[in-house]
Amino acid sequence: MATRQYDLGSAELSVLKTLWDGGPGTVREVLAHLHERGRRVAYTTVQTLLTRLEHKGFVRSDKSGQAFVYTARVSRSRVTRARLKAMLQQLYDGAAGPLVLQLVRSETLTPEELGELQKLIDELGGES
Repeated sequence: MATRQYDLGSAELSVLKTLWDGGPGTVREVLAHLHERGRRVAYTTVQTLLTRLEHKGFVRSDKSGQAFVYTARVSRSRVTRARLKAMLQQLYDGAAGPLVLQLVRSETLTPEELGELQKLIDELGGES
């Protein structure tokens, strides 16, 4: 899939996140997960979004049982990488450093995340 094909609307992304987090599910199960997360959408809306995601190649469906069961075909990390690359290109002409610096300066990181970041910096510094 080309990077452009990873363009997803926020509603489509919410449905895909539900499949990533909860695993395969029926329309009703995806709807329940969305409601648990505070997204109030209709059954038919979820059904339409899953159909749209299937046409785009992000999910697949299996009708071997009573209802269609939808499964994510594309991993979260793959979508994340593609979307980050597109954002890097748009905002920073492909340079990752300014984006990382902006994130570290403007977002609050947990002590665990800071430790992980420091470990990565140390590892990368040792490679030179």
